This record gives sequence, C-alpha cells and structure tokens, in this order.
Amino acid sequence: MAANTQKITTFLMFTGQAEQAMNFYISLFDDSEISNVLHQQDGKVLHGIFKLKDQTFMCIDSSIKHEFTFTPLISLFVECDSLEEISGLYEKLSHGGSVLMPLGEIPGSEKFGWVQDQFGVSWQLSLPQK
Repeated sequence: MAANTQKITTFLMFTGQAEQAMNFYISLFDDSEISNVLHQQDGKVLHGIFKLKDQTFMCIDSSIKHEFTFTPLISLFVECDSLEEISGLYEKLSHGGSVLMPLGEIPGSEKFGWVQDQFGVSWQLSLPQK
C-alpha cells in the first residue's frame, strides 16, 4: 500500500454519533475502512480516521455542547461508477435523512442527486455522462 500523500483531510464533528457514522459510511463504499479510533472515557470518539474509496477522513464527537451542526453549504461530492452505485448510495444515504435534490439528469451528469444523511452530512452524488 502506498504512503498517504493526501495533505488536506475532511474533518467531521459529530455530537455522539461519530462511530455509528463511520461504520455506516464504510458499509456503503468499496475500498473503505476505519483506520484508527481513540475513545474518550465516556466511549465517545476522541479521534477517528476512516477511508472511503481510499480517501481519508477524520472525525470526533464534540465534548462541548454547541448549537451548530452540518449544513448543505459544504457537501461531499461522490463521482459514482455505475447506475447501480448511485441508486444504492442515494437510497441508503437519504434513508433517515432528507432529499435536497431528487435523483435525475442534469447537464454533465447522466444521474445526479443531493441528499443529507441521518447524521446531517450533505452528499452530492454524480454519475458522469459518458
């Protein structure tokens, strides 16, 4: 396995669901794994590292109560390889969350959909036109 050359990593802050979110996400994407998790004394994630399609992400469970959460102003953009992949991801990521843009055709994409998952993370899913 090649050394990680990624210099900028997406960092997600949850409010108690970090481990559940990591497990959910790695169940959806090929070439995905939880690389490392450090837990706080209360069992929440102090620092987690996981990979989706060989892209590294980090996450924590915030130990501070705050009013903000995820917003669709920043989203994870996923370029899918097949109709089956985009349809499955759209269905699973929107379950328990919300649809921001229904799965359909847009210029440049055979299929495109935008969802917010059950944890509040926003995902843009694209199947590029061939």
